[in-house]
Amino acid sequence: MENFAFYNPVKILFGKGQIANIAAEIPAKAKILLTYGGGSIKTNGVYEQVKAALTGFEVLEFGGIEANPHLETLLKAVEIARSQQVDFLLAVGGGSVLDGTKFIAAAIPFEGDPWDILAKQAPVTAAVPFGAVLTLPATGSEMNTNSVVTKWETQEKLFFASPLVFPKFSVLDPETTFSLPIRQVSNGIVDAYTHVMEQYLTYPVNAPLQDRMAESILQTLIAEAPKTLANLHDYESRANVMWCATMALNGLIGVGVPQDWATHMIGHELTALHGIDHAQTLAIVLPNMLDVKRDRKRQKLLQYAERVWGLVDGTEESRIDQAIAKTRDFFESVGVKTHLSDYGVGLDVIPTIIDRFEKRGFVALGENLDVTPQVVEKVLTLCA
Repeated sequence: MENFAFYNPVKILFGKGQIANIAAEIPAKAKILLTYGGGSIKTNGVYEQVKAALTGFEVLEFGGIEANPHLETLLKAVEIARSQQVDFLLAVGGGSVLDGTKFIAAAIPFEGDPWDILAKQAPVTAAVPFGAVLTLPATGSEMNTNSVVTKWETQEKLFFASPLVFPKFSVLDPETTFSLPIRQVSNGIVDAYTHVMEQYLTYPVNAPLQDRMAESILQTLIAEAPKTLANLHDYESRANVMWCATMALNGLIGVGVPQDWATHMIGHELTALHGIDHAQTLAIVLPNMLDVKRDRKRQKLLQYAERVWGLVDGTEESRIDQAIAKTRDFFESVGVKTHLSDYGVGLDVIPTIIDRFEKRGFVALGENLDVTPQVVEKVLTLCA
């Protein structure tokens, strides 16, 4: 196992009715900017619960944060927060709203062009504190420091991370997910699954606890996904999927082990260039990344085949083939297509992505730093 430092201060309020308890987690005289997305929280009862819980606070509102939040939109919120001297943010929504709010939190006190936080990885030295009410389990943003933002003007999707943008608290009430469209439920399942795979399916470093925890999340998602999709109001299955998504990317399964993330880097470009949902891009890329890198990932692929899918018969190559096929089949089974052609995208996207990677210096990705632009081209060719 590799050396590591683990720190996660996020307080989780899990279960029915927990929104009512958020006032106790916010400074008494805080001036709050409430951030949210397209407005679904105003039709599913979440908005009313939040407003009731914030009785007595001065609350401003900023809605309209997009899926794959746009820099241009977030900067409007930054200006409001600065001019109104907001000192606490409350994000209500899915991962995009939370990611966008993290950027807002870091950008408010930032001196200079806030885009530098993403484009130049400028250090974040201060951030406005924030809390979260999660309505779409997928990204784990409710319990980590990661944020991904899109600059719409240039179709760039970049990320930053800072311990200063850990949420102070996050509410996870499975009932807030009941009204989600099936597409978003399916995407959340695939997103969580792939987050685990990026940390687990690399190479062994004698970290059996992390491996078993990762495998348990994958197995739970496989078991609970069909129950969730069969009955969107099944509280128990929704609760299990919600907690899986949080545990998949709160840092715990990734301590002391090598991590990949090349699939995500490619996926971000597909979203930026063609507007494909984030989870859809992961479903397209991951099976082919596993296939192309099967030799370097061989030991973990065989372990994955046996422990997650129960594949013990046949040659090593056969078991690896079956494990990759079952991964693709699982994504398809929850309603997420796995080929570029399913989304009307052709292989002419490849040169643009390669060019972007080379210009940004993304020429040695993956756990072995061997995912070169040539490897990316090979993976994307298989994604057709």
